[in-house]
Amino acid sequence: MAYQAQKLEMSYEYAQLLPKKDSANIDYQNFKKIFGEEGNLIVVGIENPDFFKLSYFNQWCELNDDLKRIDGVEDILSASGAFTLKKNTEERKFELDPIFPENIDSQEKLDSLAKTFHSLPFYRGLLYNPEAHVYMLAVTVNKDKMASKAREKLVLAIKDRCDRYSEESALKVHYSGLPYIRVINSIHIKKEIFLFSALAMALCIITLFLFFRSFKAVLIPMLIVSTGVVWAMGTMSLLGFKITLLTGMIPSLLIVIGIPNSIYMLNKYHHEFRAHGNKIKSLQRVIIKIGNATFLTNLTTASGFATFVITNSEILRQFGLVAALNIMTLFLLSLAMIPTIFSFFNPPQARHIQHLENKNIRSIIDKLVDITYHHIKWVYISAFFILLLGIYGISLIKSSGYMVDDIPESDVIYKDLKFFEKHIDGIMPLEIIVDTKKPNGAMNLSTFNLIDKLEKHLTNYEELSSSLSLLNILKFSKQAFYNGKERYYTLPSNQEKNFILAYANNATQNSQNSIGALHSFLDSTQQITRVSIRMKDVGTKRMEELYHEFKQEVDSIFPADKYKVTVTGSSITFFKGTKYLVKNLFSSLALAIFLISSFMALMFYSWRMVVMSLIPNILPLIFTAAIMGFTGIPIKASTILVFSIAFGISVDNTIHFLAKYRQELNVTGWDIHRSVKRALRETGVSMLYTFVVLFFGFGVYSISKFGGTAALGVLVSLTLLVAITSNLILLPSLLIGLERLTTTRSFREPLLSIYNEEEDIELDDLEIQELPMTKEQE
Repeated sequence: MAYQAQKLEMSYEYAQLLPKKDSANIDYQNFKKIFGEEGNLIVVGIENPDFFKLSYFNQWCELNDDLKRIDGVEDILSASGAFTLKKNTEERKFELDPIFPENIDSQEKLDSLAKTFHSLPFYRGLLYNPEAHVYMLAVTVNKDKMASKAREKLVLAIKDRCDRYSEESALKVHYSGLPYIRVINSIHIKKEIFLFSALAMALCIITLFLFFRSFKAVLIPMLIVSTGVVWAMGTMSLLGFKITLLTGMIPSLLIVIGIPNSIYMLNKYHHEFRAHGNKIKSLQRVIIKIGNATFLTNLTTASGFATFVITNSEILRQFGLVAALNIMTLFLLSLAMIPTIFSFFNPPQARHIQHLENKNIRSIIDKLVDITYHHIKWVYISAFFILLLGIYGISLIKSSGYMVDDIPESDVIYKDLKFFEKHIDGIMPLEIIVDTKKPNGAMNLSTFNLIDKLEKHLTNYEELSSSLSLLNILKFSKQAFYNGKERYYTLPSNQEKNFILAYANNATQNSQNSIGALHSFLDSTQQITRVSIRMKDVGTKRMEELYHEFKQEVDSIFPADKYKVTVTGSSITFFKGTKYLVKNLFSSLALAIFLISSFMALMFYSWRMVVMSLIPNILPLIFTAAIMGFTGIPIKASTILVFSIAFGISVDNTIHFLAKYRQELNVTGWDIHRSVKRALRETGVSMLYTFVVLFFGFGVYSISKFGGTAALGVLVSLTLLVAITSNLILLPSLLIGLERLTTTRSFREPLLSIYNEEEDIELDDLEIQELPMTKEQE
């Protein structure tokens, strides 16, 4: 597995949230097939009122030239590289004429050229904002390099050169664009993988040593979870998966989730050794007595992750599958390695088992026993109050997600995105595809007029940038036809259209310029055209509203019998993908509850006991959902993960407690009160130990740079805090308060037996006792 783990690579592709057969995904793939990739622009912007001063302008030109020489940069779109069209009446074509020559030797000449540039409405809102004095350049990067290891080198090379320009000019440079955001995020992901794994490892080492006061009790569990982590990385490699934001969390998750196995087993080992002093018998009982319960606890935890497989989201399916498989692998490793390795060591010394009599832990357990036995009414009232509070809090939850949701507002990526949203109305791609259903239909004046009407309607939305379409090129061409006079930047009339298009077609037949070429906005048959828009990252809720409004606008403008109009782009696939994911994650949570209930039914064979065990584990989920409602944390893909994960982990304590409780029932002659107390005193210690590891283990995610990861850590830790309280107070209170209703004969005779500690009678101790014969026998 270590050999396979060496082959594991980072994922350099954008996470696909929508299924391949979803209509929105099909529309987006059709768009890319016709017009190419729309998310391969890195945008660089500055705010400079003196942009057209000679010194500043020359620095900008030098920056543009250097960026063009970087391997992987395909094109640069910038004010310094802007062109105008000149009419060549002899050859009846427009000629592309750069506005700014390579060498400008005087400020007067630059001022004159700048005046020409500003007279071209085509570039306003595209390359600059005249009111804010913001100027931009758009770097088109090679899509093949962006899907390989080379993308980091490419993006960092662009950033390094722009940073050098920033130092030389003393101007702040802002960066954005989907390729830039994805690459910078992936760099942070790699750093956090090592950071969280190291923190989780350090936390577990400290916790284990404080609990057990033994280096062996620290080294062996760490060896086991380290082996599990290597196996997990090897599993990902064998399955052909790559490291993503989610799968990058698996190493630290396995460390945190795997340690409780060792804690329960070591506690059982020490309990047994203290009882009879036989090392091998103690290790044997570790396997026999808690093997089934530990198997079920790992199975329920794995089920919480495995339910993500049904989401049809590739990134979540990979995460769920790898996590579930390796949680069960960790169980097998723990069950095999702890008894085996400790069988070679000397028996534990007195100081190693002193933790069983830890005064602080014992005082906590005694307090819990007191609450359970003498304050049951208050326990029920508190639980009911939390339930009502939770229901109200859940009603306040909002559902929303942003394309930069995981990035904190203090991060420079977020600030730069807001800079571009403020000055150019955003950078998130939105595309409207107009299919005229007949060849050359996109070049009809009637189509132009309908698109023009649509674009005028779209100007009413403050979330959208100025549109860029075939009409912009036609208006630009008409202005050039009338010798560059700005008042002619209008849509050609039917009379003007034919000869202006003839000029434009002749000018662009061999042009590769993405703006000047008509083919950038037409398919090969001139049947389909596009309207490109950039928009703000407004969140999935507002995006859904806008999407329906766009559809209404389109349907009211374009006759359905003559046109097929599609609204697509990364903005649409993201919002629909997020909505689809949240819906599926709710389904996975329901499946997790069903599966875990089924496993518990196998263990306890009593539906009443299953319901009883679910109450203290669903209540924490309701509490956490209420906290989200009160604090304004929205339901989104990253936060909905919390519930399946936390439920699968928190129910482990319930299984261990009820398994021990059933064993004690047989020992105490079905005395429920004594059984609850004895189960609480033994399993309560392990439950508190594992809670500390899990609480702080998930808590380390709270320092993540990614909001989703941080929210996951905080919310899971909070849920586990409420769950441990619920399992140590509410569950025993329910068992005592509703004793005859829940502890039925079916609970005494389970389908899956958990061994009783008193059942393994030594064969040598068995004797045949002769009884006096009755008269009938005589």
